[in-house]
Amino acid sequence: MDERFTGSFTQQEPIPEDGIAAAVEVMRHGRLHRYNLAEGEDGEAALLEKEFAAYTGAAYCLAVTSGGYAIAAALRSVGVKPGDKVLSNAFTLAPVPGAIANVGAEPVFVEVTEDLVLDLDDLQAKILSSGARVLLLSHMRGHICDMDRLMGLCWDEGVTVVEDCAHTMGASWNGVSSGRHGVVACFSTQTYKHMNSGEGGLLITDDREIMARAVMLSGSYMLYNRHLAVPAATAFERVRYETPNMSGRMDNLRAAILRVQLRQLSGQCARWNERYRAVEAGLRGVAGLEVIERPEKEDFVGSSIQFLLLDWPPDDISTVLNRCRERGVELKWFGAAEPVAFTSRYDSWRYAPTESLPQTDRVLAGLVDMRIPLTFSVEDCELIARIISQEVGRVFQNKAAE
Repeated sequence: MDERFTGSFTQQEPIPEDGIAAAVEVMRHGRLHRYNLAEGEDGEAALLEKEFAAYTGAAYCLAVTSGGYAIAAALRSVGVKPGDKVLSNAFTLAPVPGAIANVGAEPVFVEVTEDLVLDLDDLQAKILSSGARVLLLSHMRGHICDMDRLMGLCWDEGVTVVEDCAHTMGASWNGVSSGRHGVVACFSTQTYKHMNSGEGGLLITDDREIMARAVMLSGSYMLYNRHLAVPAATAFERVRYETPNMSGRMDNLRAAILRVQLRQLSGQCARWNERYRAVEAGLRGVAGLEVIERPEKEDFVGSSIQFLLLDWPPDDISTVLNRCRERGVELKWFGAAEPVAFTSRYDSWRYAPTESLPQTDRVLAGLVDMRIPLTFSVEDCELIARIISQEVGRVFQNKAAE
C-alpha cells in the first residue's frame, strides 16, 4: 500500500509562550496603539524596530501593517511617482506588482532563469529600453541572484534598488544579509513568513530622508520622536510638511509577539534548512525532475522548496499534482491558466500589461512549489519527498512508454 502523509501544509507552530505572555501584558494595559505610551515607556513597536535594525545591521527600521505596505512606502520614499516605470521580477507574487500599482507606477517585468532568479542580461536590456530608474527586486521564494553583479550593474546604470525580502528574512548573499544591498528593504511578518504576526511588515534603510518619508507616510503625525530607530528630528523638518499620512502603523500587540520570535529567528532558520535538505535529498536523481541548485554564496532559508518539471505537458503535471494530493501532499503549480490560492503569475495581473516573456513562460509552465512549515518533522519531509518522487517517476515512466 502506498504511504500517505497526514499533516497540514498550512498549520504553523504556535506563538512562543514568552510571546503570548508579552501580548497578554499589552492587552492588560490596553495601550495597543504604538504612540499610546505610559510615562517612560518605549513601547513594543519602537523596541521591535530598534531590535530588528540591530539584527540586520541597518541604521533605521520602521514597523508597518504588511509587507505590501512596506514596499509601497519604500517606492514612494525613494521618489517613484505616478507614471514612472519600475523594473521587477516576472516571477513573484501579486503584492509586488500591486505595490507598484499602488503608487500609480507601471511595472516592467524582467525575465527569470531556470534558477528562479532575475535574468541579469535581460535586466540590463530592460533598463536601457524602458528608461526605468528603480528596480523592485523580489527574492521570490527565497532565491537570491548574484547580488554582487546586480548591484554593480545597477550602480553603473544609475538604478535604485529596493529589495523585497518577504522570503529571505535571515538569509544572506556572500556574507551580506538580505536587504543590505539595496537602498531600502522590505520584510513581511504575515503568517507564512519567517516571523508570524498574522500580518505585518518591516522596512529598513541607512538613508535618513528615505526613513523620514517612510515614517511620515506610515502615520506618525508629529510623533516621530517616539521612535527608537529613526534619524534625528532634523531629517523630518522638510519632509513632514510634504509627505501625506497614509496610515500603516504596526500596533504594539503584534510587535510584542514578534520581538520574542526575532530572538529565536536564527535557530528557526536552521530548522527550516534541515527540513529543506531532507526534501531536496529525496528529490535528487528523480527522472524528469530538476532540483533548483543553490549557489555557494547564498545562505538561504528553506521555508519552501521548488522543483521543475521542465517541458512536461500540462496534463502530466496535473496528474502528478492530483496523485500527490490524494496521498496528502499539497503542491502548487505556476503553470495553471488561472490564479489558484496564493499562486499567480505576471499574465494574471491584467492591470499591468507586459510584453511576451518566453523564457519566464517556459520556467513557470514547469514550476512546482511546496511550503515547508516547521510543524513538519524531518521524517515528515523524507516521507513527502518519497511520495513526490514516486508519483513523478510513475508519470514519467508512463510518458516514456507511450
